[in-house]
Amino acid sequence: MPIHPLRGFIAGRRRHAAVIAAVMACSAVLTGQDRVTADGASTPSVPAPKLDWTSCVQGSPFDCATARVPLDYTRPGGRTVELAVVRRKATGPGRRMGTLFFNPGGPGGPGTVQMPQNYEFFPREVRERFDIVSWDPRGVGSSTAVNCFASPQEAAGWNAGKAAGFPVGEEERAAFVAAYEDLARRCQQRDPGLLSHVSTADTARDLDQLRRAVGERQVNYYGISYGTILGATYANLFPDKVRAMTLDSNIGPDAWTNDGADDARLTTFLRVGSDRSAAATLDEFLELCGSAPTARCAFSAGSPEATRDKFGRLTQRLREEPVETWTYARTVADAVNALYLVSGWADLAARLEALWHGRTPEAAPFPPAPPVPDPNPYLGEEQAAAVLCGDSPNPREAAGYHALEEAAAARAGDSGRFWTWAAAGCATWPASPGRYTGPWDRPTANPVLVVGTTYDPSTAYPNSRAMTDALADARLLTNEGYGHTALLNPSSCVQEYESRYFVDGTLPPAGTTCRQDTPPFSAPRPSGGVAAGGGGTAAAVS
Repeated sequence: MPIHPLRGFIAGRRRHAAVIAAVMACSAVLTGQDRVTADGASTPSVPAPKLDWTSCVQGSPFDCATARVPLDYTRPGGRTVELAVVRRKATGPGRRMGTLFFNPGGPGGPGTVQMPQNYEFFPREVRERFDIVSWDPRGVGSSTAVNCFASPQEAAGWNAGKAAGFPVGEEERAAFVAAYEDLARRCQQRDPGLLSHVSTADTARDLDQLRRAVGERQVNYYGISYGTILGATYANLFPDKVRAMTLDSNIGPDAWTNDGADDARLTTFLRVGSDRSAAATLDEFLELCGSAPTARCAFSAGSPEATRDKFGRLTQRLREEPVETWTYARTVADAVNALYLVSGWADLAARLEALWHGRTPEAAPFPPAPPVPDPNPYLGEEQAAAVLCGDSPNPREAAGYHALEEAAAARAGDSGRFWTWAAAGCATWPASPGRYTGPWDRPTANPVLVVGTTYDPSTAYPNSRAMTDALADARLLTNEGYGHTALLNPSSCVQEYESRYFVDGTLPPAGTTCRQDTPPFSAPRPSGGVAAGGGGTAAAVS
């Protein structure tokens, strides 16, 4: 299933329980935005929420609870919102150290689904020593959610009215822009109060309330993709509350905030370099595919050069002759999204080979639903947009996106077109929640571990360097590999360092580099555990 551009940074995220990787999705410059200063602890005192844990469903190893927090922390006696929370207790008898909070990215990633779905990817020792807790952030999934449609049928009808992937040609561009103008109007009418209070800063304050609710003096946190911006925001609003924080597949804070300015000439994704990073990762996909036999990569043409040429000819042909609903744009979007998980590269190759022969590709099977009450919550694009369009500036003139697309295509090919239009929905977004724009260098109680993957199709590796430089005290761990997040593309080496860091605060030596356990298109092989208990045998997610 292709992922729409507004979910671009959540590539791989499906409308089913098997939601996987997470990242950003859209953003916009919004006039009249309030700034949030680094004084999170100075907001009015709010009682910690009470968490009444019960088994999520009968026989489930996960517990569920609901937290109630203020909609507006400056008015704690006003309206409240609900947060759906999930927990897996530490599995090591007598070895529990505390609670580790996890955000799966997005924004818009439902933690109550994605943490259980991907629980086995956490290092074994981390699972043994910590209760792992996640939640659907405000505005998302099973929490008090942004929903701009009266019914699922209405939402499906809206989605069907625009091109899959991104628009191609003047007619599709006009329909694309009109669809998001319509979405903005619908959202403004449904619940403008909620739209004004779903910022990253709001969610960081929610995280601190959850920390208090589980009785932790300081927070242990693991954030991937957009979750890195949430973690960095928390670290600067509550610097004395950081015990251990791992930020995996980062977004550069200055790129996210447009250096604190509202007037953006480039989209968030172009500032972050998603177009170039996706192009480089796609090129690696074609290089490695062409170097592999067809038994391991069905799309291989016998050499890297021939395979690149084959992909170019396929996309050109699809511009003129789609294979049923598989247009050029849908195919490009599918390719970029599929690069997120190395475990899905062979399936992507099979889909491309089917299209090469004029056949409709078989749908990728969904992983089994996790044992939670609502494994398939409504995850409309407006949930991601509600955060991103207020937090991260983008050009406000929809008519200018075509020129940006052409410039991005000149430097990044097909990936540039995809990533440019990924932000177009924010051009007319109505709300302006208070956004945090820095500073990012407030000294934290303990150092932060930053993890960056060299070939990441979404959050380019330089962002992890930028995050390391921006924070007051951070150490970069480089993961030489492919895909989005080291968590979901496992490296036993990375897991070992993460385990040591979370357990006893030990950082990897400066300049440390790890490698992925299983390179793309390699022969299947088991990957063993590591000294610190890193789980190298996690099952693949597709």
